[in-house]
Amino acid sequence: QVRLVESGGGLVQPGGSLRLSCAVSGSIFSGYDMAWYRQAPGKQRELVAVLTNGGDTNYADSVRGRFTISRGNALNTVSLQMNSLKPEDTAVYYCWAKRIGTYWGQGTQVTVSS
Repeated sequence: QVRLVESGGGLVQPGGSLRLSCAVSGSIFSGYDMAWYRQAPGKQRELVAVLTNGGDTNYADSVRGRFTISRGNALNTVSLQMNSLKPEDTAVYYCWAKRIGTYWGQGTQVTVSS
């Protein structure tokens, strides 16, 4: 059974950096589109960054220039490097992957606070 395993959340001060990682487990296939979403308390889940199987990337306007999504060295892994973090980046971050089916991770908390 395919599932997504996330890691790397935590507490960081404004201006700091965090790196989130996500791995697709239970699949021998490549070719996943992968992305990160986030959901802050009382708000809808929103797309943060996407990386297609073909290598195209796109970012939410609020994070462009500060966040970078990239493939990991291992098969079906993706990372999100988050720099210059702001309090408004505080949210639960979810990994997403699509090949034939669509899959979600369990979420990892990112808190930006002094």
